[in-house]
Amino acid sequence: MAFEDLAVWKRSARLSASLYQQLAKLKDYGFKEQITRSGLSIPSNIAEGMERQFNKERLQFLSYAKGSCGELRTQIYIGLEIGYIEPVIGKAWLQDSRDISAMLSGLMEHIQKKEA
Repeated sequence: MAFEDLAVWKRSARLSASLYQQLAKLKDYGFKEQITRSGLSIPSNIAEGMERQFNKERLQFLSYAKGSCGELRTQIYIGLEIGYIEPVIGKAWLQDSRDISAMLSGLMEHIQKKEA
């Protein structure tokens, strides 16, 4: 299956784009770079994993993407706490990252079952 066809990739790519758009004017470049990188890592690792030939490699990159979801959530919580992220937007991003993480878990289970 092409990564572009995966709902989890589409949703994570939209989340990444939203991070860049909403934080474009943020002056704390260190924070902005870190949070946008973790957000960008999610769809990038999904794409890289799905392009791999072997399921073991696919699962490894999907695991990286899932880890990036946790990293992103942490940064969103901090951004909310310090006032860099508007509460309504931050809450939506938190929910998106939770949903994406759950979707990744489901995809990983599906790949593991196919392998068994």
